[in-house]
Amino acid sequence: MDPTQWATFWAFMALLVFLGLLVYLKVPGRIVAALDERSTKIRTQLEDARRLREEAQALLADYQRRRNEAESEAEAIVAQARREADALTEEARVRMQDFVTRRTKAVEARIAQAVAQAVSEGRNRAVDVATAAAARILGEQAQGTMGDQLIDRSIRSVRSNLN
Repeated sequence: MDPTQWATFWAFMALLVFLGLLVYLKVPGRIVAALDERSTKIRTQLEDARRLREEAQALLADYQRRRNEAESEAEAIVAQARREADALTEEARVRMQDFVTRRTKAVEARIAQAVAQAVSEGRNRAVDVATAAAARILGEQAQGTMGDQLIDRSIRSVRSNLN
């Protein structure tokens, strides 16, 4: 045999010894066990990931449901607030109209009272002026014999009314 063949023979023998050593030391079993363990870990991680994904989807659905409920509740609150605001606006408008009506009536009553007072003052003033004029006219006419006759008649009238 030539040296190349010997080298090939010894390389082949070394390979067989190496493979035999691997089998003797149970390396393939350990490799299979390690691969099985890794496969189990990966399977567990995949199951955990799937479970977490399902939980996340359930939480997402729950939060979406809650958000929808909150939005509905917010819309209901806004609608209720609008209704209350409209009612308060209408009530304020009615109260304002009532207030304006009452104030108008009060002002009209004050104006009527002022007019009546002015008319009364005018009448009183006219009576005072007429009385003063009558007194002056009667004073002028009551001088002399005519005045004496008027006084006598007045005294008789007072006596007859007092008795």
